[in-house]
Amino acid sequence: MLEKFELELNQIDIAVKYLANLINNEDTIIILRGDLASGKTTFVKNFVKYLELDDLVTSPTFSLQAVYSDKIYHYDVYNKTLNEFISLGMLEEFEKNGLHFVEWGDERLEDLLKDYGYRVILLEIDKLENKRLYKINA
Repeated sequence: MLEKFELELNQIDIAVKYLANLINNEDTIIILRGDLASGKTTFVKNFVKYLELDDLVTSPTFSLQAVYSDKIYHYDVYNKTLNEFISLGMLEEFEKNGLHFVEWGDERLEDLLKDYGYRVILLEIDKLENKRLYKINA
């Protein structure tokens, strides 16, 4: 099921609420794809805010993983191959209950996670002139 939202930044909550309803409090891995500065981390920030959590959300580019309120996991695999990600023991992190947001996750990671039986949702963000196109594929 693919849903698309063309939104200005101040309307991002429309896509956030849609994803939250789609997830429905189930353990889920959300793979975020988009160009640099397309708004992947901004989306996670707004999602955490929507859940009324007070955590400071930043891009985990150099730390590989950030955890918010012990139930939201945020990864950035931009500089990692799938083999590097696995060799660092990160695949086991998906066994933890909660939501897992993975920035820059490629098709190989998506397929691997689905093969392991995880619930995976793809969120693609395209930069438009003054808007973003959010494509949520569950």
